[in-house]
Amino acid sequence: MSEFPAEWVEVARVSKAWPFEEARKLIARTKRPGFDGEVLFETGYGPSGLPHIGTFGEVARTAMVRHAFRVLTDDAVRTRLVCFSDDLDGLRKIPDNVPNPDMLKEFLGRPLTEVPDPFTSDYSSFGAGNNARLRSFLDRFGFEYEFMSATETYRSGRFDATLLKMLANYDAVKAIILPTLGPERRATYSPFLPISPRTGVVLQVPTIARDPAAGTLTYIDPDTGEEMTTPVTGGRVKCQWKADWALRWVALGVDYEMSGKDLIDSVMLSSKVCKAIGGTPPDGFNYELFLDEHGQKISKSKGNGLTIDEWLSYASPESLSLFMYQKPRAAKRLYFDVIPRAADEYYQFLEAFPAQDLAARIGNPVWHIHAGHPPAETIPVPFSMLLNLASASNTEDADILWGFVTRHRPGVTKESSPALDRLVHYAVRYYHDFVKPTKRFRAPDATEREALQALDSALAKLPPDADPETIQSAVYDVGRAFERYQTPPKIAGERPGVALTWFHTLYELLLGQDRGPRFGSFVAIYGLAETRALIGKALAGELVQPPLARVVG
Repeated sequence: MSEFPAEWVEVARVSKAWPFEEARKLIARTKRPGFDGEVLFETGYGPSGLPHIGTFGEVARTAMVRHAFRVLTDDAVRTRLVCFSDDLDGLRKIPDNVPNPDMLKEFLGRPLTEVPDPFTSDYSSFGAGNNARLRSFLDRFGFEYEFMSATETYRSGRFDATLLKMLANYDAVKAIILPTLGPERRATYSPFLPISPRTGVVLQVPTIARDPAAGTLTYIDPDTGEEMTTPVTGGRVKCQWKADWALRWVALGVDYEMSGKDLIDSVMLSSKVCKAIGGTPPDGFNYELFLDEHGQKISKSKGNGLTIDEWLSYASPESLSLFMYQKPRAAKRLYFDVIPRAADEYYQFLEAFPAQDLAARIGNPVWHIHAGHPPAETIPVPFSMLLNLASASNTEDADILWGFVTRHRPGVTKESSPALDRLVHYAVRYYHDFVKPTKRFRAPDATEREALQALDSALAKLPPDADPETIQSAVYDVGRAFERYQTPPKIAGERPGVALTWFHTLYELLLGQDRGPRFGSFVAIYGLAETRALIGKALAGELVQPPLARVVG
């Protein structure tokens, strides 16, 4: 039975949160004739390169859909999540981001589970090493999943019955794939890739004869010219990947699998192949791709995306899960500069959760991130503010940041708020690697000097315990007094408004950045005296410095 009350389930049935929309498709699937009583979710991974955040994202999103399905069905339908590694695939090229690339050259074409691991001797193969790395980071997030290896499933005979179906329907499968190929590839295509008993290479060769009754096919060895006949069972062949995808769906009984937008055509082809060999294609949806800092698709072989360890060096696992939850059908830039926003938004959603009604709670990302049980946790100082405190004080010392926090919120300590303590240490690392190297101070011009002097005078008149709103009002009044920073009044006769240019000026002169926090809140935490000292340094030219070279480490 479900762990959630009936009223939660009723609200979930009409929720527009995308995991519930996906789960409702699966409920319809369970009502079709022939449903076997279990819903199998699958994610696929190609271990030719290191696992990256995109790999994690697919598992995280699938797990969210699985949980939504369990809620909607009162947990009455058995579910499983399989993470499948295509590790019998041949090594087609040497990844750009591995050490000792020369050692891999002689293994080109061999299954990934027969290629040595260039990183370490701890694993039997490159495939085994990358599988272990994948499982390690999935385990770190507490996913409930089953791991499957293509090498094991092919060689154990688990795919044998479906391979024989593929062989029996060879012409139908080939007719589906051939129209999508160029003339040269079309002439040699076979859905089966024999594994050479002589070299161990996964061969891309034409099938010149086949015997469905015997379960064999015949090909010509490209090196010797000899005709070779091999069973399609027992791991002696591997299917071409679009046929392989369909094979897996049928053999395992996959009900749900999502994939990237770049694979829409492949999903359509594999679905046709799936039907041709007697299966029903899974449900799923196509998510948009993650892009690197240059707008290029991230690739595990290129290593141009963030690794899971890189994100977790600067922010919490939950912030990464939030990034994966939000707008899965929109292309998103996945680089270091998205981390601060994700870190802050996670706690904003978490803080909002207790006061929301049921519909809003079920639509809140933290409900899906925490499988319906988000923790009761608040952060008195956001990540972005911690970064600005580090920038203003030019410190990489977590204790100094804690000094600002405890002065602003006396009851908050490392012991009472371990989440904030983690955030402080994340902020220190992020500041060192990404903020400090890019700080660019400039000297104020004549108008800016006058404005800074006026701001210093205004802050000097405030009581030491002035709250953020009082400080913000004073900052506005200073900016409003200078024509450069004025905006026309909304109603004739009223005071002029204050342009964002005023605040950008303060960020540039005092923090060396083009963006910054709500200034009143920053001053309240950083301190009036400290802010006035910072203004003094800017007026004296002490903040201006030569550009720093960026060093990440």
